[in-house]
Amino acid sequence: MNVTISSCLPEGAPFKSYDDVIRHLDGLGVFHMDMGLGRMERALSALGLDRLNRPTVQVVGTNGKGSTSSFLQALAMAHGLKAGLYTSPHFVAPEERIRVGHTMLPPARWPGLASRAVQAERGLTYFELLTVMAAEAFELASCDLIIYEAGLGGRYDATSALPAHMTCFVPIDLDHVEVLGRTIAAIAADKADAMQNGRTLAVSAPQPEEARRALESRADELGLPLCSHPSPSSCLGTSAGQALWASLPVELRELAVIPDDARLGLHGPHQRMNAQTALLAWLLLCHRFGWKTDRTSILRGLEQAFIPGRLQYAPAGDRRPALWLDGAHNAHGMRALASALGDSRSVPEELRPGSVVFSCLRDKEPEKLTAMLREAVGGIPVFVPEIKDNPRAATREELAALFGSQARAAQSLEEAIASAAEAAGNAPVLICGSLYLLGDVFSLWPELLLPQNS
Repeated sequence: MNVTISSCLPEGAPFKSYDDVIRHLDGLGVFHMDMGLGRMERALSALGLDRLNRPTVQVVGTNGKGSTSSFLQALAMAHGLKAGLYTSPHFVAPEERIRVGHTMLPPARWPGLASRAVQAERGLTYFELLTVMAAEAFELASCDLIIYEAGLGGRYDATSALPAHMTCFVPIDLDHVEVLGRTIAAIAADKADAMQNGRTLAVSAPQPEEARRALESRADELGLPLCSHPSPSSCLGTSAGQALWASLPVELRELAVIPDDARLGLHGPHQRMNAQTALLAWLLLCHRFGWKTDRTSILRGLEQAFIPGRLQYAPAGDRRPALWLDGAHNAHGMRALASALGDSRSVPEELRPGSVVFSCLRDKEPEKLTAMLREAVGGIPVFVPEIKDNPRAATREELAALFGSQARAAQSLEEAIASAAEAAGNAPVLICGSLYLLGDVFSLWPELLLPQNS
């Protein structure tokens, strides 16, 4: 798919090359935050991106934003639509964050987009700059549907400054408590404030009670329909959401529940909820914009969904063993991985891993992660490299000691993978424990960042 974006540089462009943009981003710092939407609003206004020209969805929450966004993009693509997707973080390079279809934004486009954004507002943070660039890229690419995955929060998240038709909420949990609040209710209240700037509809996955109340209260305050938990005959949510669902044609409502035997492109029992949330959003978008949909295209889209590093299976390739790749960088992620490993539909017996490569950061509760993983995989061999060039990395020696006799420290990732492949025989190697670890894997085999059939 060709992305038709002008690569012309504006007069006085501060960036002449992709490398210039990367140096500027590195100088900003990927984790730097400066709360408030003023910079975004000024940049979007100056570039004419503050108007809602195209069907747009913002995906907000704690667990499953990237997966739900990917399912929604895949549904649109299966129906012949050009769908832009903005996600974070990236594994190897920031162009992974901005895609039209499965095509990353080409480096040649970066100087023009970044220059116009910085000329419009010089104070943009790392995430804000990429968000503005994505907005212009999708507009110039004439996308039929645009999907933005929120970053840290809702109220002051850069994506909340973008005009959108729909806010889609994935499950909300304790998340960035130092910034968003120390209770689920406080965090949900922040994320609920993403419902702003022209949004006319909201969709939610099942939520903890405190989060559900916060979302429904904000939706009622705005008079916004909030839909959740669809079935062919009913839909939970606010009264306005239930009324909207009842107004849908029966043929749309009958498509709302994913069949038990449906094949999903993303593995793991938890992905059914992400897929269900994306499907609800898709059906309401079809109703809003008059798009045609059918069961065959829906099932094809759900099966073709792809996002790297979420229980991703990669068959053996040139100088590469068969791999399972999963970030599983916190307790929630490790529980999801353990559940998937115990589910034969997600990980068939013939594809169960025969060995593990694991590493994690020191501040990610390594004692808890190693205990959970040890229980999930049994006594198979574990090889522990150290995440390179990261001062937060736990040492290979301390992690290997936490596993006990089944683990061995490795001098490098390459050594760990080679040893794990030998130990696994014909079985796949599971690599997990940190997004940074997966970033190093994708640096070795960048083709794994894209669907293997793309």
